[in-house]
Amino acid sequence: MKSNILAIAIITLSTLMMSCSDDNEVTSDYGKLSVKLTDAPFPHDLVAEANVTIFKVDARYKGDINLDDEMIDSTSTTVETDGDNPFIVLMEDEVQVNLLELTNGVTKNLADIDVPVGTYDLIRVYVEGINVVLKDGTTYDLKVPSGSQSGIKIFIKPGLNVSGGLTSDLLLDFDVSRSFVAKGGTQNITGFNFKPVIKASNMSTAGTLTGIVTELQEETLFGVEGAQIAVFVADTLNTTTFSDVDGSYMLIGLDAGSYTVEVEKEGYIMQTVDNVQIDAANKTVLDFELTLED
Repeated sequence: MKSNILAIAIITLSTLMMSCSDDNEVTSDYGKLSVKLTDAPFPHDLVAEANVTIFKVDARYKGDINLDDEMIDSTSTTVETDGDNPFIVLMEDEVQVNLLELTNGVTKNLADIDVPVGTYDLIRVYVEGINVVLKDGTTYDLKVPSGSQSGIKIFIKPGLNVSGGLTSDLLLDFDVSRSFVAKGGTQNITGFNFKPVIKASNMSTAGTLTGIVTELQEETLFGVEGAQIAVFVADTLNTTTFSDVDGSYMLIGLDAGSYTVEVEKEGYIMQTVDNVQIDAANKTVLDFELTLED
């Protein structure tokens, strides 16, 4: 059985339509940017909470606009520099999140700010206060390698283009199972290491995969909880999630294209569907009916 990998979509950046007027000359040079957080089910049955405190998020600006003092002051935008590259500060407030409370497409808003139009090719997420709480109350505080000093760096390829009067979304897929590495095995946990693994997806070219996993019992379909849905591109694992108590699942932020989808759970025969098409800004519905192994 493949290792359990948790896909967490941690950040959505949205540039919303801005109205233009003769009284505001810089409006056409700015778009609205919001930051959201989401998650999917954590596979460790012994874990009750996976807590992260995010205290700052910024984005590297690669646009053509000269970020002069007058323009920045007019919108209260904060700009920092790292070498020759300006970073737009998106938020600087402590936001404490239990990642396990955000499942299957649920999001948490982190920021809402005007930013200059142009291209953004790197997001930095600054974190602290990382801990995992087991269901028996045991708490493990984790070290943050660089997330509190230089931020967790997530590159956007290709860069996210923010255009005045248009909407552009970015989704960060936080892989919790690989980021929170259990010591001693999942049934004998003695601690965790924190090694953040995050993938960026441009939502303007991405779609959603959703459906329900069921089994037939006495001619009636029942939802199957805890089935792993894994999405592959050319034999490379892209992301996974797990079905909830009703058997439902949802994966957001999948780049448009063709995928192979596998569903498995211990005691059931694994199912594979090839050539699953994901279209930009659309939902693809894919249901599964599992059969018990002999």
